[in-house]
Amino acid sequence: MTLHAMKEDEIRLLRDEVDMLMSERRQLLQVSGAAAVFVANLDTDSLPDDADTIDAAEMLAEQLNGLSEETLKDALESVRAKVNPAQ
Repeated sequence: MTLHAMKEDEIRLLRDEVDMLMSERRQLLQVSGAAAVFVANLDTDSLPDDADTIDAAEMLAEQLNGLSEETLKDALESVRAKVNPAQ
């Protein structure tokens, strides 16, 4: 195999990897967006008083709060959610 052919193979493999990563990012943004919409619309008074449920809700909220503003905006846009600045 020539050096040029090897470089072409490396480039193709890198492109495939970038495509896979972009696809995974798109999916993760959709999951994050859906989770953010869920948390925003969640009536915390209706949650069971079960400690595990409350811990899971807190963990989800903390992870969403840990996202950068740009990433959260991208996530909400990926599920076509609208941000209500009044909340």
